[in-house]
Amino acid sequence: MKGKDRWNDLFELAMYVLAGGCFVYFLVKGNGAKMFQAVLIVAVLQLIRLVVKWTKTTMFTSLRFCVLMFIFVTMFLANEFGYYGVIPYLDKIEHLFSGVILCFIGLLVYSKAADPQEGAGSSTSNIAVWLCLFFSIAMAGVWEIYEFATDHLFGLNSQNGSLLDTMTDIICGTSGAILTACYLALRAKKRALPMVDIR
Repeated sequence: MKGKDRWNDLFELAMYVLAGGCFVYFLVKGNGAKMFQAVLIVAVLQLIRLVVKWTKTTMFTSLRFCVLMFIFVTMFLANEFGYYGVIPYLDKIEHLFSGVILCFIGLLVYSKAADPQEGAGSSTSNIAVWLCLFFSIAMAGVWEIYEFATDHLFGLNSQNGSLLDTMTDIICGTSGAILTACYLALRAKKRALPMVDIR
């Protein structure tokens, strides 16, 4: 576990270095918006660390890697480097990946709320998997509600004015959640250990 987390530390450090490099490059180019993006990336990474410290939560290795990868894809590739026009369906890939992350966050919520004295029966693991799945699917819907609200209140175009875009995003998020829930269920069955230990 320690070795794997060391890779996450290196990954996060590389993102700080890349953000610094982007800031200097776009400073020379005189692109204020891209400079702000670089600062925002560092701010998001620091905010995650603050939330983890404030809530006294240990982010398990899989979740931390997924969050760092999501930040890299969405904030570096998509926004900083403008890959939305280069990688087909990048937005859908992001929604698929968000389903994975939200499923792991559901597991984290369950782990924090569960009573460790209650044991580690298969029924506990089943409850945790279902909670992770439904939490993730619900959050995919909440995100689309947020996009709908901001589009209509502020004249944005997050949903491309299309029900097809909205539903495809929810389907992608749900697909990511289902795949992750299946993975968690297999791990729980294989180990026959507490849900908190299947990450």
